[in-house]
Amino acid sequence: MRYLIALVIAGVVTFFLFLGMQALIQGGEGAMTEPVKGNVLDFVRLKKEETVQKKERKPQKPPTPKEPPPPMDAPQMQNNNLDAAGADFDFSANVEADVNLAGGLALESSDGEYLPIVKVAPVYPRRALSRGIEGYVIVEFIVTKNGTVRAPKVINAEPESIFDRAALDAALKFKYKPRVVNGEAVEVAGVQNKISFQING
Repeated sequence: MRYLIALVIAGVVTFFLFLGMQALIQGGEGAMTEPVKGNVLDFVRLKKEETVQKKERKPQKPPTPKEPPPPMDAPQMQNNNLDAAGADFDFSANVEADVNLAGGLALESSDGEYLPIVKVAPVYPRRALSRGIEGYVIVEFIVTKNGTVRAPKVINAEPESIFDRAALDAALKFKYKPRVVNGEAVEVAGVQNKISFQING
């Protein structure tokens, strides 16, 4: 008797389960077929085509110079006037032509004659420069076989003893092409040189 009652209850429960499942299935189909409410925007991002432009740069030609710079004149002598660089006025110390007492002018164009190569301007003495003193010194010396100066001495000076040391120091720095006699260099004595000291302005 109990088995019969359990069987009837199981059948009733199974029936209701089938009814519930059928109802769920029908409700799900309706939900799937309903149209979507609201607006749906389809957004598709398109990649923009990029074009690379290559620019060819041609090297520019350098401008042609208008005119070449004028040639500079070679300096006639070296200037050692460093002690008076701070003075407010210009000055100059001129080295004039050499004179050989034994053979006249030393700058003759005869073959083998000695010739000056380097003439160094003397340093203007500070004492004379500050006082505005001008003058000159005549120096006599020997041109050696090597073209250097030996044994310089003052022959005449105006004013006396003001510019002597500066003139002698400058004469020792002179360089010469030595005199050549019969293919050999010889010394030349009695060469005189006048060195002038002048203030300009």
